[in-house]
Formats: sequence, C-alpha cells, structure tokens
Amino acid sequence: MQILYSKDFKADWNDGPGIIKAWIDNVPVENDALKQTARVAALPFVYKWVSLMPDVHLGLGATIGSVIPTKKAVVPAAVGVDIGCGMIAVKTKLSFNEIPKNLHDIRLGIEREIPIGVGAKYKNLPEKSRHLFLETGLSNEFMEILDKNPGLKSESKGKLNYELAYSEFGTLGAGNHFIEICVDTEKNIWFMLHSGSRGPGNHLASYFIKEAKHEIEKKNIKIPDKDLAYIEEETELFQRYWKAVKWSQKYAAYNRQIMLDRTLESLRRQIKKDFNLESEFINCHHNYVEIENHFGEDIYVTRKGAISAKKDEWGIIPGSMGTKSYIVKGLGNPEPFTSSSHGAGRIMSRKEAVRRFTVEDHEKAVKGIECRKDKGVLDETPAAYKSIDLVISAQKDLLEVKHELKQIVCIKG
Repeated sequence: MQILYSKDFKADWNDGPGIIKAWIDNVPVENDALKQTARVAALPFVYKWVSLMPDVHLGLGATIGSVIPTKKAVVPAAVGVDIGCGMIAVKTKLSFNEIPKNLHDIRLGIEREIPIGVGAKYKNLPEKSRHLFLETGLSNEFMEILDKNPGLKSESKGKLNYELAYSEFGTLGAGNHFIEICVDTEKNIWFMLHSGSRGPGNHLASYFIKEAKHEIEKKNIKIPDKDLAYIEEETELFQRYWKAVKWSQKYAAYNRQIMLDRTLESLRRQIKKDFNLESEFINCHHNYVEIENHFGEDIYVTRKGAISAKKDEWGIIPGSMGTKSYIVKGLGNPEPFTSSSHGAGRIMSRKEAVRRFTVEDHEKAVKGIECRKDKGVLDETPAAYKSIDLVISAQKDLLEVKHELKQIVCIKG
C-alpha cells in the first residue's frame, strides 16, 4: 500500500482530508488518474481517505477503481452511469470433458437466448422474467420513481418509461459486458456474467448527475470538476436520488440472475442433459453506493469499479476476454473500507485500442477461445487491459484467491 496526498498533485483546492491509500505496487497507473483521484480526496465531505485499487484508470468525475467514503453527501457521477453494474458466477457439477467440442454452436445458442448489444430488448419478455419483474417490486418501485421525478420524462426525451425498464430486463448490453463459460484448474465448468442496470439505470444516473450540477450552480459552490457535483444528505433531491439508486442496484442484480439462469437453461437444452450446480450464485455489484459502518461510523461508501471484500465474502474479479478470471474471498482489511478491485482495468482507451490493434492481433490474443474475432470487439482486445495477475498480486492483503478460471466461450455485447 502507498499513501499519497492531494497536494502532491496540486489538488488541495478544498478542506477535505486529501489522503489517498493506493494498492498499485508494480501496476501501471496513468498520472492523470492520480490527479483525478486527488481532486476527489480533497472534497470536504470525504471520510478519512480515498482508496485506490490496482485496476484504477480515468473515469467520469472519479477514477474507475476507487473507493470513496463520504459523510452527509454523495457524488452521483462517482457512483457512475451504469448503477449496479457487476458480476455473477456459479460453479456447476459439469466437467470440461462433458462439454461438446462444438463451442461455436453453444455460443450461438446462448446468443439466441439472450438479447445482446446496444439497445437490446425483449419483444416478449419470458414468463419467468416477467413474474420476477412484478413480484420483486421492481415494477411498482419504478413507477413511483417516475411519479416523483417528472423532469425525467423531458430529460430523457421520453425514452425512460415503463416499457424500457420492462423490455431491457434480462438483456446483456454492450461494451465490456459479457457472458462466459469457464473452466477452473480442476476442470470444473463455471458460468460467469457481467452486466448492470441497462438503459433505465443509465437514464436515472444521467438525470441525477445533471440535477446535482444544477444544485451546485444554484448554491454558487465552486468545484474544480463539474462532474464532482454532489447531493447533500438532508435534501429532498437526495431522497429521490437514493430511491433511484437502490432501485437500479436491485434491477441490476436481478438482471444478472435472470440472464445466468437462461444461459444455464440454454446449455442444458443443447447438450440434452441436466446438471446440478456445485456452488451458490456469487452476485456482486462493482459500481454502487451503500451505507456501511467503518471505523465506528455509519458512512456512504461509493465503489466505482471496486467490490466489497468483507471477511469471507465471495467476490469475482474478471480479467480480459483472452486471459483468466478469479473467484476470491475477502480478508476484511479495514484500510480500503473492506474493498478490492473489480477487474483487470483498462490500460488504454477504447479509441486507442481500435487504432492500435488489428483483427489479426486480436485473433492471436484470443486463440483457443470461442468468441467474436472481428473489428467490432477490438476495443475489448486483451492488450487493452492491465495484467490481471499483477492486479491480483498488488492486493494480496485484501483478498484470498479461491479459484482461477479460464474462459472457453466468451459472448460480448
């Protein structure tokens, strides 16, 4: 662990603690990311310090790969625009030898089952998904949010409505969202999935980020980055935001559960064989905010590209699509507010990856994996990410590795 200070990056613009505790030994970190974190650490409502994970890189307002503890205020842009984005994984009782050799057909079968890509929707939501959307309260809670925030309709140009929330439930999305079939070192088959709150969460996040900026402007509060606009706890706006955040996180968790269930069902049909699960589902957010108790005080903990790593808590840290991933257990280290990294972390922007690498480069990097090998996924090629092994090594005091997984099928949105 390294201890850094905001003043070292010329960011002591306010009276916050200005301390950064960083788990970045032997991991490449852009200086701009440290400067961005320094601005966050100097916020007056930051509690004790900001923690940086080894997968840290530039984000909107705050770095991806940071843990931001606050008192009496939350920064919506730090929570992010994909509220509740995270991972789900499960170990099966299938062995690698029981999986058919034709992985291409398996991939296509799953892709037929689950809508993927930008704007993916269900025209007819599957019955099980429809019941879950209604029975969990997601439906009624969403209508209450729309009712309490009439500005949402104009802000989203009418796109945020019941139909959007309903039709995108159980859909993967695009970017770095994925579904994978993996094999561990003992040749057991795992299923893993990465997704969040989709269009509804994005619209809600964008709306409240703008609302926070309006509040800051009205109060004439000076901040060095408009994306650090915050909402204070004892305001009516905060109560509306908090309800929207909790709904989005709930939607995201159920969204992952539905998709993984359907992925398992797809494989069962394709191999014409039922199989049991070896483990419970591990379902964890890595873009979210919660009220937690740390160092004897109840505070808001925003994890932007970080997972909770309480003592013996299961977590998932995926690498890039051509490397490997890890199932971990938290050690409960209090210094990063019981957190750890959420993945490998980007080492370059998506545009830079597309500019620098060719389809041939990508094919070599993902050799042996059944996945897309076209220009449309160059922004996700393995070389665009940090070494997952270096990232894991830099946080040995935060987690314990329980399983090492290698993907055999990867489905990208």
